[in-house]
Amino acid sequence: MSTRLRKLVDRARRAVGRGGEEAVRPDGGTVAEGTRSRWARSDFVSSLPFWLPPALLVGLFVYGAIGWNFLLSLTDAQGFVDPDYGNLDFDMYARLLGDPTFWTAARNTLVLLVAFTGICLVGGLLLAILVDQQIRFEEGIRTIYLLPMSLSFVVTAKFWAWIYNAQSGVVNVTLERLGLGWLAQDWLGDPQFTLGAVIFALLWQYSGYAMVVYLAGLRAIPTEHFEAARVDGASTFRMYRRVVVPQLRASTVSAAVVLMVFALKAFDFLYTLFGKTPGPAADILATMMYRVAFDSSEWAYGSAVAVVLFLMALAVVGPYLYSEYRRGAL
Repeated sequence: MSTRLRKLVDRARRAVGRGGEEAVRPDGGTVAEGTRSRWARSDFVSSLPFWLPPALLVGLFVYGAIGWNFLLSLTDAQGFVDPDYGNLDFDMYARLLGDPTFWTAARNTLVLLVAFTGICLVGGLLLAILVDQQIRFEEGIRTIYLLPMSLSFVVTAKFWAWIYNAQSGVVNVTLERLGLGWLAQDWLGDPQFTLGAVIFALLWQYSGYAMVVYLAGLRAIPTEHFEAARVDGASTFRMYRRVVVPQLRASTVSAAVVLMVFALKAFDFLYTLFGKTPGPAADILATMMYRVAFDSSEWAYGSAVAVVLFLMALAVVGPYLYSEYRRGAL
């Protein structure tokens, strides 16, 4: 065997002995294992069949649809016609700024967003504190409070439409029997009470969710913190205000984000209650978008409303995702 051939065989044996970390070049030298080979055996490549197909589908039908909707809002498309993408402008957004209906719907959306979320958080916290007192039938009470969340907006709307009925609804009938008939109102027909009635119904449905989130946060607080506050002579109210509530920040943020998203998705509830025209007292951006796009066939204008609604949702979810990213939770 020639000297050159012997060297090649020796180097090949050493490479095999080291688990294939080196390979023999044609000129007799050795190189580290090819980058392409390591990349082909990496976790990223082996996981491609599991995440790439859904990622492509989400990219096409979610983010692609969002992008196409924005592009459509820059046209003057109406009905089932081919949009003219050669003349893009922001005329639809200028029209929004001058449309009183848009400002009314935007105001109602913000009121619903803030009032529903804030009251639901406070109510959920109070319920969680009560349930956390080691009361009897805790599991049953949690289930009862959480059960409405399992109902769809359509079912809830039908239920509350019956309760709010001006003639035979539970609210007015109960007030009459208690001798408080002067308090009976047309809860869904009177603009003074319409949005408040909607917010109260949504509170009934989602306060249980806030309660469960806060209850989990309360149970995660070490008992030593409660004992230390009691040793220091803190009253129950002061203990919760100074010690407990500050430690529920993460629970508050996560619950608030979910509740605000639910508030922005209240279209089903309002559409079931009022149809396409809930009136200025209860009209929100979601119902306006549906009415403009599908009832009036002004697709470009409806797309502009949808973009504004998407930006509101992004303003709610974006800061939360960024904070979670900064904490290393994403």
